[in-house]
Amino acid sequence: MLQYITLPDSVLPTVAPYCHAVRAGDLLFVTGQLAEDPATGQVVRGPIDEQTTRVMENLKLVLEHSGSSFNQIVMARIFVTDFRFFDTVNAIYRSYFDPGRLPGRTTVGVTALAGFGDVEIDLIAYCGDESGVSNP
Repeated sequence: MLQYITLPDSVLPTVAPYCHAVRAGDLLFVTGQLAEDPATGQVVRGPIDEQTTRVMENLKLVLEHSGSSFNQIVMARIFVTDFRFFDTVNAIYRSYFDPGRLPGRTTVGVTALAGFGDVEIDLIAYCGDESGVSNP
């Protein structure tokens, strides 16, 4: 069964033809988020730490609305326009996860992102039974 999840515009408006997440069975695929201001729908330009925090907060909104959390993330993809941002993005990204629960991840350098943002992150979460999950 597929469930298409779109947050209300009053929470986080979509700025293109997409939904915020799709649940497919036990997996939740979260659309890439930019540093979009939830109040205006505009991508906020500025220092990379502010952009990354806004991206993570937008992801948190989508996860919570979908009944999930950062502790259920199994894979993340990070897109950055400049690898000089790598350390700052990493530090902020890491702060949203519990120790020992960091997901798999890919980081890709790109020429440009929608809205001329500098960082975009998408996620895959496991929403099934975690009774068999162990941490090393």
